[in-house]
Amino acid sequence: MSKKEHRREKLPRKVTLKSLENAALFYLQRYATSTENLRRVLMRRVDRSARAHGTDREEGTCFVDQILKRYCNAKLLDDVAYAAARATSMRQRGASGRAIRSNLKAKGVKNETIDLVLDEQLKDSPATEIKAAFTYCRRRRLGPWRTVEREKQREKDIASLARQGYSVDVALRVIDAISIEELEMEMTSESL
Repeated sequence: MSKKEHRREKLPRKVTLKSLENAALFYLQRYATSTENLRRVLMRRVDRSARAHGTDREEGTCFVDQILKRYCNAKLLDDVAYAAARATSMRQRGASGRAIRSNLKAKGVKNETIDLVLDEQLKDSPATEIKAAFTYCRRRRLGPWRTVEREKQREKDIASLARQGYSVDVALRVIDAISIEELEMEMTSESL
């Protein structure tokens, strides 16, 4: 018999308020997260415990709600700050507004919060989408950054930007730019 067959499957611990609080603090030390995402993480733990030990899921849900309420009041969880930081980080890597919206929705951020954050970004700089597409193309060596066979790859470059959530207008402006310098001048003139 192999070692894997001899090894018993590890049972999860019974869920208590203290164990959930420790898990939540450990998670928050490692990751920035939204309130809903932390709820999902803690509820997975509650569900595993309920299946393994037959504990009451409702009691675990009450514990999770208490922890989340306390952490929100203490500002350990702030969905607006999380969404703003995540959106800024994603923009710097070249993500489109659609990609940011999708990512934040998957993390459980409310639509109103997402709209607020994205509107704030666009208010700061109207050329935000162009700058993000510029960054994405530079990272992936698309459009003006492509060294060989630029015209042959034009359709593929536009399709790549479309898959990332950029509009056709933005994709065409970036991919069809004659040079990188022209694109940079266009971006600086739009942001003024």
